[in-house]
Amino acid sequence: MHIDPKAAGMAPAQLARIRSHLEERYLEPGKIAGFLPLVYRRGAVADCEPMGMMDSERGKPMAEDTLFRIYSMSKPITSVALMMLYEEGHFQLNDPVHRWIPEWRNLRVFRGGNWPNFLTAPCERAMTVKDLLTHMSGLTYDFMQASNVDRAYRKLDLRLERDGGTLRTMVERLAKLPLEFSPGTRWNYSFATDICGYLVEVMSGQRFDAFLKERIFDPLGMQDTFFSVPPDKLHRFAANYERGPDRRLKLLDDPADSLYGREKTFLSGGGGLVSTAGDYLRFCRMLLGKGSLEGVRIIGPKTLELMTCNHLPNNDDLTRWAMGTFSETTYEGYGFGLGFSVNLGPGPTATVGSAGEIAWGGAASTLFWVDPAEDLVCILMTQFMPSGTFNFRGQMKSLVYPAIEA
Repeated sequence: MHIDPKAAGMAPAQLARIRSHLEERYLEPGKIAGFLPLVYRRGAVADCEPMGMMDSERGKPMAEDTLFRIYSMSKPITSVALMMLYEEGHFQLNDPVHRWIPEWRNLRVFRGGNWPNFLTAPCERAMTVKDLLTHMSGLTYDFMQASNVDRAYRKLDLRLERDGGTLRTMVERLAKLPLEFSPGTRWNYSFATDICGYLVEVMSGQRFDAFLKERIFDPLGMQDTFFSVPPDKLHRFAANYERGPDRRLKLLDDPADSLYGREKTFLSGGGGLVSTAGDYLRFCRMLLGKGSLEGVRIIGPKTLELMTCNHLPNNDDLTRWAMGTFSETTYEGYGFGLGFSVNLGPGPTATVGSAGEIAWGGAASTLFWVDPAEDLVCILMTQFMPSGTFNFRGQMKSLVYPAIEA
């Protein structure tokens, strides 16, 4: 990858602090195995320097073409895919979800009890497609450890990674469970984006992975983004780590026997993709290009404008509406669009950056943001769970933005 910080209008000396910071604070103490930061501005790559190891057990160094589990960084891709079908007239944002999932017509809201004996009440209104895209659907995640509803999610095994389940299986199991809240009344990080992937299948008549490949990945030249790592690319797949009881790195998912190396039936649009920094940059450049990249249009600029504005009621930030304690963004100063967090400005967020920046991250501590005001993309790839252990987003912002010279 050709690196030209001057063409990007960025100071090389400041960008060099990214490497020194990550090395001194995380690599040398053994807190993280490896990193791949990527900074792009004004049509040029300002920084892209692999650091550390992609697989410490095998002594394999991090490389530009390393494959990463991007987990929830799959969500913006899925959201774009669904909104491409909006442009074809398949739905309106306020259409009820039960139009495509009839068994969800009479979903109810949790009031008490344990699975399978819940006390429930009727929803105030039907769940809409917009509720799914904004995480205001009433759904939740199994790992939240916050309620009897997410406990029921765990009992019903909604992740479906080992038993041959499909998106349809998830839809059927969720039909048996109450919502955490009436749609539109709260914000809660959830399996909602997986349901968006199911809607793509129903509306398009294609399997979700086939739709993504034909309509997004191939047109954008994203040849290293997929749900299952092909056998001839497994040697580029990074190991995933967590912190062990002794606070040292512990192997969590070995690429040699990972589920990602097998064909999948459950195609998680909320967290199932593997990609490279270079591939994800192409997706981000499309967003920066108002829906097109190198003459290839993926989505219209007005549709992208709709997706990247704050859809929280009253233009509030997430502190007013968020129910759960976990997501891939801080809450203060951030709204939420259709698949992205939306920066409401440096004052509200108390961080350097720009109003209108869109962003998200993944469970293995990956992150990205797109700042149209600065014509800037930043991506950080690593493989350490859980995300949020270290504030990589805040640290990267404090390192990247001071490098802007012109």
